[in-house]
Amino acid sequence: MDAFGVDIGGSGIKGAPVDLTRGVLAVERHKVLTPHPATPDAVADRVKEVLDHFGWSGGPVGATFPGVVTGGVTRTAANVDKGWIGRDAAALLGARIGAPVTVLNDADAAGVAEMTFGAGRGRTGTVIVLTFGTGIGSAVFTGGRLVPNTELGHLELDGHDAETRASSRAKEEGDLGWHHWARRVQKYLRHVEALFSPELFVIGGGVSRKADRFLPLIEGVSAEIVPAELENDAGIVGAAMAAAGSVPAPPPAAA
Repeated sequence: MDAFGVDIGGSGIKGAPVDLTRGVLAVERHKVLTPHPATPDAVADRVKEVLDHFGWSGGPVGATFPGVVTGGVTRTAANVDKGWIGRDAAALLGARIGAPVTVLNDADAAGVAEMTFGAGRGRTGTVIVLTFGTGIGSAVFTGGRLVPNTELGHLELDGHDAETRASSRAKEEGDLGWHHWARRVQKYLRHVEALFSPELFVIGGGVSRKADRFLPLIEGVSAEIVPAELENDAGIVGAAMAAAGSVPAPPPAAA
């Protein structure tokens, strides 16, 4: 069965139909730029644009969001407009495209895809999937079960939000070479490891395509570190899985 996945990021919004039996995109994904400011209505318009590109209608749709999501409501908005905070994103997107939409945290979506079809297959210990992009997303699994909305990119690192020091955007904006940036990623991974003692780190996001440029430079981390097998498609696959009911939805937040 196919479902449609949309991955909403701070810089781009991409989506495609997904073959859920194999965990791969059924066709090449379509990407548009995230509007600035990334208000709910402006982003909803771009999401509809992605679906319209494929003429998608009738099938289940899932969408990721770069922040905490509970019961379809977005609770934080670090890299998009603050108007998302407290917004019923599932209702907004559903109304815009004319079909029900399942919304979940972007890194959680990528993590579930990697645990099912990618680098985390068969691992039952503590696994942490980290996505490096505009920010740093995290998905924590123990015994194969997701702990939703961990948002470890906002841990403090050198007196700053970690993602402002070690994300892909920090590398680009600081014009950092691979060695310099790898030292920052290394410090971040050591910090996360000290808190959670995972057996495996899976490194995702767009930078995972160039894992050979920086992962061999990281030292002093006891956990195994591997690149995401689904690379930057993991969020799309995980969103489609959620739409098809393959991902347990986080419970609604208390009123």
